Amino acid sequence: ITTIMEDPTLERHFKGHKDVVSCADFSPNNKQLATGSCDKNLMIWNLTPKARAFRFVGHTDIITGVHFSPSGSLVASSSRDQTVRLWTPSIKGESTVFKDHTASVRSVQFSSDGQRLVTASDDKSVKVWGVERKKFLYSLNQHTNWVRCARFSPDGRLVASCGDDRTVRLWDTSSRQCINIFTDYGGSATFVDFNSSGTCIASSGADNTLKIWDIRTNKLIQHYRVHSAGVNCFSFHPSGNYMISGSSDSTMKILDLLEGRLIYTLHGHKGPVLAVAFSQDGDLFASGGADSQVLMWKTNFDLLNYRVLLSRHSKRVTPDPPPHLMDIYPRSPHRHIAQNGTVEINPIVADTQSGDPQVVEVGRVLFSTADVRSHDSATSCRDQPISGPGRTHTRPREEEDEDQQERLAGDMTTSREERSGIPSSLTSNLENIVRQLDFLTQTVAVLEERLTLTEDKLRTCLDNQVLLLQQTQQVDGSDEEAMGPSV
Repeated sequence: ITTIMEDPTLERHFKGHKDVVSCADFSPNNKQLATGSCDKNLMIWNLTPKARAFRFVGHTDIITGVHFSPSGSLVASSSRDQTVRLWTPSIKGESTVFKDHTASVRSVQFSSDGQRLVTASDDKSVKVWGVERKKFLYSLNQHTNWVRCARFSPDGRLVASCGDDRTVRLWDTSSRQCINIFTDYGGSATFVDFNSSGTCIASSGADNTLKIWDIRTNKLIQHYRVHSAGVNCFSFHPSGNYMISGSSDSTMKILDLLEGRLIYTLHGHKGPVLAVAFSQDGDLFASGGADSQVLMWKTNFDLLNYRVLLSRHSKRVTPDPPPHLMDIYPRSPHRHIAQNGTVEINPIVADTQSGDPQVVEVGRVLFSTADVRSHDSATSCRDQPISGPGRTHTRPREEEDEDQQERLAGDMTTSREERSGIPSSLTSNLENIVRQLDFLTQTVAVLEERLTLTEDKLRTCLDNQVLLLQQTQQVDGSDEEAMGPSV
C-alpha cells in the first residue's frame, strides 16, 4: 500500500502552567486535554478555540502523572506529595485523596473498565486501588528501587512496571505474582506501556533506548536508539503502527513500527520533553516539557486504513497458536538503526488558533490554612506574565476580572488571618495529631491488605476441602458399586 504522507503540524500552544509540564492525557471524547506540572496544578484545557481552561488546585507538591477514566467523568493525578487525587472535571473541582504510599507517587492509570487504579512510587511498590469504594486493594512488591511507571494491559489481567532497578516487570493481577522480568537496560527504565492489542509492551530508558517486547514469546522484537539523550516518555498511536517518544535531547521522534524506522523528528520545546500523548482517535498528539509549554499537534501522517494493513501483517501480530505466557524465553535483540530520509520539523512555536484561554481556578478549600498559604503563592505566581520574554497580551476585560478575584481572595485571606490569632503551641499539637492520623491510616491499610490475604487463603482452604469431600464421595461411591454384585 502506498500513499502520500503529510507532515505533522503544530495546531495550538496552551499557556497557563508556570513550571515544568510533566504529564498529559486526552479525554476519551477528544474534547479535553489534561496536563500536570511542577507548579502543583492540574490543568484541563478545552480543545474548542476560545473555551475556558480550568486549573485544579489541591496537590501540595509536583504532579507526576494524569489519566482520564474511560468514561471521561473522572481524572486521576499522582504527585510527589505521596498522594493520588481523583477529580471530577467540573467547575466544583471536587477531589478524593488516596494515600497509602510512603514516598513520591510517579504515575497513575485507570484500568480499561474504570474500576481500578494502578500507581507506581518511590517507595519501591506498585499499588492497585478500587475506584468505586475508593480503597487500597493490594501491593506488588519486588522492585528494588524507585518505580517510575506502571500500566494495566488492555484486558486488565496484567500490569507492567519499570524503575530505577533497571528492570521491567510483568505482573498477573489475579495471582498478584511477577511472571516475567526484562533486565536488558543500561540505566533506569523510565516509562512502560502496552500496545493497543496487549500483545506487546514497550519501555524507554535513560540509556537513550526504546524497546518493544512480544510478551507471548518474551522476544525483543524492536530496539531503537534514535535519541541522543535519555527517553522520558512515549505513546502508541491507537492503530499500533506508530509511536511518538519524548527525550531530554529536546526532540520528539515518530517511529513507523511496521517498517521499523524513524520517520519524523519534531522540534518545538526548549529543553527536555517530559510528556507525549496521542488522542484516542489518533488525529492529535500533545507534548509538554521543561519549558512549561503544552503543544498540541495534528498527526496528518496516518492516512492508511490500518485495519487492512494489520490484516496483511497478521502473521506478525497474531501467531497461531499463541504460546502460553509462561512458555517464554529470552532471545537476542534486533536493532533498528535510524535510516536516512527522516523529516525534521521545526515549527515556530506560537498559538495558531486563539489567544490565551481564560483560566478558571477551582478545587481550593478556603478554610484550610495550608491551602490559603498555597493560594497566596499561586496568586503571586499568577501576577507574573505567562507569556515569553518580549511578548505581551492585551486582555483588559479578562485581566480586570482576574484582578478583582485576586483582590477579593486577598481580602478574605487578610481578614481571616486577623481574626484567627491561633497560638503556635496549638498549631504544633494539631500538626502532630494530623501526623498520627496519617500513620494510623497507613496501619489500617496494611491490616486491610493482610485481612484480604487471609480471606484469600481461607477461600483456598475451603475450596480444597470441597474438592476433598467430592473426591471422598466419588471413592465411596465406586467402592459401593464394586461391592454391589458380590452381595
